[in-house]
Amino acid sequence: MRLENCLPPSYFTRYDESDDSLFYTYPRLTAHIDEAASAAVTQLFREELPPGGRILDLMSSYVSHLPPEVRYAHVVGLGMNDDELRLNPQLDEYLIHDLNRSPNLPFADGSFDGAACTVSVQYLVHPVKIFAEVGRVLRPGAPFIVTFSNRCFPSKAVRIWVSTGDHQHSKLVQRYFALAGCFEDIRALDRSPRRWLSDPLYAVIGRAR
Repeated sequence: MRLENCLPPSYFTRYDESDDSLFYTYPRLTAHIDEAASAAVTQLFREELPPGGRILDLMSSYVSHLPPEVRYAHVVGLGMNDDELRLNPQLDEYLIHDLNRSPNLPFADGSFDGAACTVSVQYLVHPVKIFAEVGRVLRPGAPFIVTFSNRCFPSKAVRIWVSTGDHQHSKLVQRYFALAGCFEDIRALDRSPRRWLSDPLYAVIGRAR
């Protein structure tokens, strides 16, 4: 079965269908989740990403949320705005790449020991293709960590995301992992900070086969 036929195309339409490069022309140096939720992302990375490994930060920006005390062999950021990526002190290398225009990742098979997509999965119009590509560039057993909250730019989020709630988002991302066909040990987590009025934080993690 072709991956694009696994879910209805109407799920992945957006209110703003203009070229994404226009949306990312100017840097957005603003936090997309609050400090407590950011700390929850960092703690999850601390637990799941292998120290000393090569890490892919998918849909990266000016911050990668990696634990500052952990040393990684090489961190590659893939994103849309040069200014944001250049200002990210945790990246050893970065690439400008529009995943909605070209879902193929420009890396060899088995290039990375871990990958993360932080609070951005809601913008992917070809998520299953991209998850399959992440599985391809990961070494067997390597984790892919997808985190999300209840905040987004609604004009650029896909229709299925803005039409559903937190519980359905977790189910949807688990479905992306399953349809990609190259992950196992897929699990959903609620890592929301136990603090009044903090942003919630959810994650789905799969390991490459």
